[in-house]
Amino acid sequence: MTYAVSEIRSAGRPRKKRLSYATVEPWLYLSPAIILLVVVLLVPLVIGISYSFRKFSAFKSEYVGLGQYQAMLSDQVLGQALVNTLWWTVASLFFQFFLGLGLALLLDKPFWGRKVVQALVFLPWAVPSFLSGLTWAWLFNPIIGPLPHWLFALGLKGEPTNVLSDPSTAMWGPIVANVWFGIPFFAITLLAALKSIPSELHEAAAIDGASPWQRFTKVTLPFLAPTIAITVMLRTIWIATFADLIFVMTEGGPAGSTNTVPVYIYVSAFKSLDKGYASAVAVLLLVLLIAYAIALIAIRRSLVRHV
Repeated sequence: MTYAVSEIRSAGRPRKKRLSYATVEPWLYLSPAIILLVVVLLVPLVIGISYSFRKFSAFKSEYVGLGQYQAMLSDQVLGQALVNTLWWTVASLFFQFFLGLGLALLLDKPFWGRKVVQALVFLPWAVPSFLSGLTWAWLFNPIIGPLPHWLFALGLKGEPTNVLSDPSTAMWGPIVANVWFGIPFFAITLLAALKSIPSELHEAAAIDGASPWQRFTKVTLPFLAPTIAITVMLRTIWIATFADLIFVMTEGGPAGSTNTVPVYIYVSAFKSLDKGYASAVAVLLLVLLIAYAIALIAIRRSLVRHV
């Protein structure tokens, strides 16, 4: 009897060791990724936030507390940049989403040459944003580009001038370039979501006499809703923090008409050399995007519960 009890106790000790190792083992596998995320994301974030409490000059820096944030309250250029960012983000997202959804619905149907169309649709996503902005800037140039002459021929402009040089129309240049660049993202993700919808649901709805519009609104959209929510959230964050396309095409001009918050951050940090104020503006943008993401995630959870 004593032997049996001691044998049970000795058998239990390695089990505890195995359980403890099983608990630690996943973290050992994840440790390289965790270290990389900390070094690449967390450390720069902490440093950037700490910079927002300091004021930098050519040779020194000093702690100013909330001084940089107080300066933002009276910064009219920042206010205009926030308005421009909202316009740039909403317009780009609107056209990207609906055009991407239309392409996804088109590519979901079998037709001759669909593979070629898919390759052409997804091609803009593979082009570097710098090259994309440079190409569209050339296209809008009336000397070497055709677009101003086409707009003049269609009666949309009184003369073939550069859209990017007019403050009233300059923002539409980067928006058009961004729409062309971002449509493949929605087309790819929504097409994948469409492929996951069981075909039996559409067949049953058609047998019940549902029209194509009713099948789209009652069957397709409810299944796409969670994917739409997460893709819209991701694309909104990417567009709102997207500076290189606008900077390549207009550098925030003319007269600040295309000066968005990311462009303003870049100019403040690397041209005005005011890293403290640029960091404070970046923190403001971070807070706004986190609030937006939290709201959209809550909406997505409610959509998932109703599907």
